[in-house]
Amino acid sequence: MESIKPGLVGEASVQVTPELSARHLGSGGVEVYATPSMIALMETAAVKAVDPLLPEGQATVGVSVEIKHLAATPAGQTVRARAEVMGVEGRRVHFVVQAWDEDELIGEGTHTRYVIDMARFLERVEAKRYR
Repeated sequence: MESIKPGLVGEASVQVTPELSARHLGSGGVEVYATPSMIALMETAAVKAVDPLLPEGQATVGVSVEIKHLAATPAGQTVRARAEVMGVEGRRVHFVVQAWDEDELIGEGTHTRYVIDMARFLERVEAKRYR
């Protein structure tokens, strides 16, 4: 955790396909880049910023997102997301996130991830199967 500090940046990009559209995901009836797809790309950027720095057996999971989707993006364009660490509180890592299509800023907000011990996390998840 000591290696995770404000200023770390991760980026991810994707080409918008019909499978990433609001119509396909059921988040609207329009064939444009869906808000859930944009949030997933922002989370991917955050993971790329910090997960490679964690010790073996640790990872992060998303616990909070507050996002504004500012502009529509048609299929075929490339979207790029950027996540920057803004602060660390114990195991919580706070990010500012943004996304752009080929023309403009399309989304912005904040995202928080929590550092987990994979073995303990998966043990708790598995326990839920048998309740």
